[in-house]
Amino acid sequence: LKVWDVATGECLATLQGHSDFVRGVAVFPDGRRVVSASGDNTLKVWDVATGKCVATLEGHSKDVNCVAISPDGRRIVSASDDNTLKVW
Repeated sequence: LKVWDVATGECLATLQGHSDFVRGVAVFPDGRRVVSASGDNTLKVWDVATGKCVATLEGHSKDVNCVAISPDGRRIVSASDDNTLKVW
């Protein structure tokens, strides 16, 4: 995962931690965190300022393909090849 400065095109951070392809990303409303969905069956929540993974969400049994964040930033919804949606 890479965080880019749109104005300059500069890569601000590289977020590493998944063991398979990243299939989706969503940004929290406050812009301070992002969540990534991966083929390693997990989601990871990242602190953009530090580049650190602050949480790993496990519960899907197959690839996680899609992720969304509620407008208030309190919930994450994920979709997986295991035919489930999960609300975190």
